[in-house]
Amino acid sequence: MAIEPNRGDELTSWGPQPRTVRFAGEPHDVTGARMAAEEFLRDLARAVPPSAEEYWHDILLIVDELTSNAVQYAPGPFDLHLRRTFDGVHVTVHDTSSTLPAPRPFRPDSGAGGIGWHLVHTLCRQVSVVPTDGGKDIHVFLPW
Repeated sequence: MAIEPNRGDELTSWGPQPRTVRFAGEPHDVTGARMAAEEFLRDLARAVPPSAEEYWHDILLIVDELTSNAVQYAPGPFDLHLRRTFDGVHVTVHDTSSTLPAPRPFRPDSGAGGIGWHLVHTLCRQVSVVPTDGGKDIHVFLPW
């Protein structure tokens, strides 16, 4: 994980300002979160192109997974926060559930899911879950 400078304005020339978008927690909000992430990545790519094309797609997949889980398992609204780091993108999803995510067995023949949390840990450089008053924050760092 890269260590960022103490002054928050040094990364502004490297890409877009950090962004936070709040959603009601409805199923269609997963699409809204993906669209917000795509807009952020478009702005970022204008300043700093991704070092590999798949990084763009990986970030969108992770946003889909985390926000889908927020809609499915946490009642109420969720927040999506995106910001540039020196070597990637930091994505945070805050939801209203205090239940910590846990991997489930992946059984493709049952259609019951189970692959999302494994994908998150595979594609992200760092994953952390921070309990908060009224829910939790899931922080992931992805390469760019």
